[in-house]
Amino acid sequence: MTSRQQRSAIKVGLIGLGTIGTGVAKLIQANKDLIRRRLGCGLELTKIADKDIKRDRGISLPEGALTNKVQDLVADPEIDIVVELIGGYEPAKKFILDAFAHRKHVVTANKALLAVHGEEIFEAAEKAGCDLGFEGSVGGGIPIIRAVKEGLAANNILSIYGIINGTSNYILTQMTDERRPFEEVLAEAQEKGYAEADPSFDIQGIDSAHKLAILVTLAFGTPVTFKEIYTEGITQITPLDIEYARELGYRIKLLAIAKWNKKNGQPDAHGEIEARVHPTMIPEDYLIATVRGVFNAIYLMGDAVGETLFYGKGAGAMPTASAVVSDLIEIARNILKSSSGRVPVAAFQKKDRWPIRLRPMDEIRSHYYLRFIAEDRPGVLSNISGILGNNNISISQVLQKGRKQGGHVPVVMMTHQAVERDVRSALSEIDRMPYVSGKTVLIRVEAEGE
Repeated sequence: MTSRQQRSAIKVGLIGLGTIGTGVAKLIQANKDLIRRRLGCGLELTKIADKDIKRDRGISLPEGALTNKVQDLVADPEIDIVVELIGGYEPAKKFILDAFAHRKHVVTANKALLAVHGEEIFEAAEKAGCDLGFEGSVGGGIPIIRAVKEGLAANNILSIYGIINGTSNYILTQMTDERRPFEEVLAEAQEKGYAEADPSFDIQGIDSAHKLAILVTLAFGTPVTFKEIYTEGITQITPLDIEYARELGYRIKLLAIAKWNKKNGQPDAHGEIEARVHPTMIPEDYLIATVRGVFNAIYLMGDAVGETLFYGKGAGAMPTASAVVSDLIEIARNILKSSSGRVPVAAFQKKDRWPIRLRPMDEIRSHYYLRFIAEDRPGVLSNISGILGNNNISISQVLQKGRKQGGHVPVVMMTHQAVERDVRSALSEIDRMPYVSGKTVLIRVEAEGE
């Protein structure tokens, strides 16, 4: 590689000039002097590939920089780093693999691609001897990837709790603070641009599961893909459940949860990991419970550092651009020092990554919030309690409001810690009973002493 004294600029090719890509171009231009001071040479955006090369994005680009042929960019011998910001699986994967085949370093914010095809991409990067930056794939502008890979490298990561989808957090915040129904708040989020026209990935928990798959892979040194993450969204959360949660001292958040499950031990090939995304009740005095609106927060516990909390904007053009450009600067430093591959792409040495069992959802232990719509007559509560008891589930608290003799009323039960399989078995029996109307609402509870 050329030495620092001989390089006036590290040259970058960008695939995709959409919202994030435009943000990256703007940030490189706006902070070019700062970047030069930190890097020791310029960071030059020399070529941009996009389907639409005529639309005005409000930025000034070098003459001839725009092309609609990605191969012009990938095969250009002058370009050091390729940035992929088109999203999706294909052709994004092909472009990244082509870049590695041409010995280009790569930066991407494509969490869906990494969550599904990460191992193939990691392998290609290592085979090519190239760096892969993906800070923008999780948490927007929050530097959580670098923290896990480097800042917390001395720690066994014991647990992760993340609010990592701003759309869902905005919806739950508005439902909680303004006591409004899900459909109404979702429509408002779409009007404000916080939710896509098709919000499925956000509200069904898929986006959070993509990000959790990446975090688990890096934190525990084991290959994990999206399909292995239990995923449940927020569409069934109602104002009634939010009110009961408030009365009980909890808030409902869509949490991405990962836990190391070897008691008093360190992660190794013989342990287990929990990895799941679902609505969760957490005590209202927890810091993560106070995260509002479109903001993200990631709580991480390390065996040496203890509790840490990362908070910030989890999406948007400039926060994500901040993460992307930080990767560009890091890789540029490696190029200048001829030190590519300094940090393993998946945080652990390849030979020291091994499969660790992901605990099936049926086997997890949790506290539970259960809401029944039950007939208001003597004996119903004792019958429900009996079925729960027969399935090894003990009750810690019961709430019943309003009396409709002969009618149906909501009944809320909070359980002590129980096994998911037992809870599902009990609810299957209870929901068939003639004194229960509709399907029981189940929300898992995370709190101290678990």
